[in-house]
Amino acid sequence: MTLHVRHPLRHPIRVFALLVGAYFLALSPALLWPSYLDSPVGVLVALPYLSVYLFHALGVPGLLVNDGACGWGWCAPTVFGWCFIAAFWLGLVWLVALGVVRWRARGAAS
Repeated sequence: MTLHVRHPLRHPIRVFALLVGAYFLALSPALLWPSYLDSPVGVLVALPYLSVYLFHALGVPGLLVNDGACGWGWCAPTVFGWCFIAAFWLGLVWLVALGVVRWRARGAAS
């Protein structure tokens, strides 16, 4: 008699939800303790936001207000910039989720 156990990390959407949920769970203490963002966890918050400036420097147009010409200050992302950041990082997490599922499937087949 063989028992077939379904593993929850078998579908990419579940792994994706787990990764996104873990990210928000890791950042949730910042809602109660703003100084939490001064720890190394603050890099997790800043990295997605600051990536818009990297893509602007690489030549992707329309990401920053005034096309990045805001004098001495940092220009805020446009609506397109926010959508671009969200699509890029969520797409990257989706690819990681696909990789985890395929890696686990290859390990289970061995």
